[in-house]
Amino acid sequence: MDNEKQRYKELGDFLKSRRAKILPAQVGLPEGIRRRTPGLRREEVALLSGIGLTWYTWIEQGRPIQISSQVLESLARTLMLDRYETKHLFTLAQHTPPVDFPICNGTVNPMLQHVLDNLEFSPATILDVRFNVIAWNRAAARILFDYGKIYASKRNLLRIMFTNEEYKKTIADWEFAAQEMLASFRTVYAKFVGDPWVEDFINELRSESKEFNSWWSMHDVKKDAGILKTINHPVLGQLKFEFTSYVIISDSNLKLSVLTAIPGSDTEEKIKQYLMS
Repeated sequence: MDNEKQRYKELGDFLKSRRAKILPAQVGLPEGIRRRTPGLRREEVALLSGIGLTWYTWIEQGRPIQISSQVLESLARTLMLDRYETKHLFTLAQHTPPVDFPICNGTVNPMLQHVLDNLEFSPATILDVRFNVIAWNRAAARILFDYGKIYASKRNLLRIMFTNEEYKKTIADWEFAAQEMLASFRTVYAKFVGDPWVEDFINELRSESKEFNSWWSMHDVKKDAGILKTINHPVLGQLKFEFTSYVIISDSNLKLSVLTAIPGSDTEEKIKQYLMS
């Protein structure tokens, strides 16, 4: 077996070994009653990573497939790889490992999720440093956007802001909000110029969104974040919020963002009636 074939085989075997270590409950899946082997099934890894089952099967079979850094990062997140395992995965796939740009797996610890869930009437999310939506509460899913309806690999708030038409309609003054978010991302990007994931991500968005392509070239960076947000909900109408965000002490690569109804507005009462009905 030549070196190239051995490399692909090693990549497939590595993914299979890590897939076998993940319990369904760790990724929010039911245990089921017909699991003949431990760990996740191939179709579950493919679904959670946002890639096709046939294509993922070919990777595990050691076929000579070119894999993007975004797919590798998604697999690393789904399989909960640590820093060393992620570097090994990227090396086997002949990609430059993401040395400086932190990769967070697609879950948060139960205590953080408990905090989110107890913000019952305030839409709240947790983002990683790449603007991936890692966790959210019921209020966020009902009032903002149901992140559970899209593949984990597509749950990036910047991508959603620029490419999801449903989400765009809910944002009052979308152009201002989108430019503000892009400027914030640009500030983060300065720390990680050349990172394979972020470069692929930017190139994809430039091809998918004319606004992103145009505004990215302006090199605007974020100064002061707006603290008031207005959401146009399809059922509740206009909702007004105060926006706050907090770096999570236990993991400084994660940020909790919360929308709180503006005092004196009818927003909180609308949300309460809607979520309790």
